[in-house]
Parts: sequence; structure tokens; C-alpha cells
Amino acid sequence: MSRVNEAVQLFDNGHLCSQAVFKVFCEDFGLPASEAFKIGACFGSGMRQGEVCGACTGALMVLGLKYGDDKAKCGEVSDEFFEEFKKENGSFICRDLLGCDISTPEGVRSARDQNLFRELCPKMVASAVEITEKIMEK
Repeated sequence: MSRVNEAVQLFDNGHLCSQAVFKVFCEDFGLPASEAFKIGACFGSGMRQGEVCGACTGALMVLGLKYGDDKAKCGEVSDEFFEEFKKENGSFICRDLLGCDISTPEGVRSARDQNLFRELCPKMVASAVEITEKIMEK
């Protein structure tokens, strides 16, 4: 199974976007899945505030595992990731992507009523994994 498919399946099965993206790469770095799920647990839904998309934060954690010993390279790959994600999706801010502010109960209800967590979020998870793979292949 591809990383993209695995991450989307993890998300569909109840894991957060951040956890799903981070998990599909973590074992390449010797990090057990159980630890990846714990580390990614507070980053879903834009850190629960509708801020930076959790799929993006999961990807940045992966890039940190790969390039974390080189501060300049981390800055370069982070910028590249955000530029590509924004180009593909229009934004990297959760509330902008969803079109509602999920830091409020009303916003969460609106997102659920519109099925955004089921329809839009898996696309963001897939996009984050694809971009991360491209960056890491260079």
C-alpha cells in the first residue's frame, strides 16, 4: 500500500490528519507508530484552533526527522513544503481550507454538517504526503 493510501486510510479510521501523515514516515526513522500517534495527537484540526493544517504539521515533523540536524536545510524544506501545499490547495491554514472556523463549536458543527472532515481533509492528508515524498526524494 502506498503511503498516500495508508495515510488516508488511517485518517478515515479515526486518526487525526497530523497523526496519519506523520505515522506513514515515522518507522523509516526508527520511531514506532505508537510514538508517532502520541507526538501527533495535539496537532490535528490546525492545533485545535483552525491554524496550520494538521496534515502540514505532520509533514513538518517528518521533515524535521530527516533534516533536523541542519537548521538551514530545515528552513529550506519547510518553505518549499508550504509553497507547494499552498499552490496545490490554496492555503495551509485549516480554517481557510475548510471555509469555517473550527476553533468554535459552531464551526465544528458547520464542518461536520458539510461533511468537510470526510471529503476535504483526506485530500489534504494525501497532498501533504505526496509533497513530503517529493521533497525527501531530492
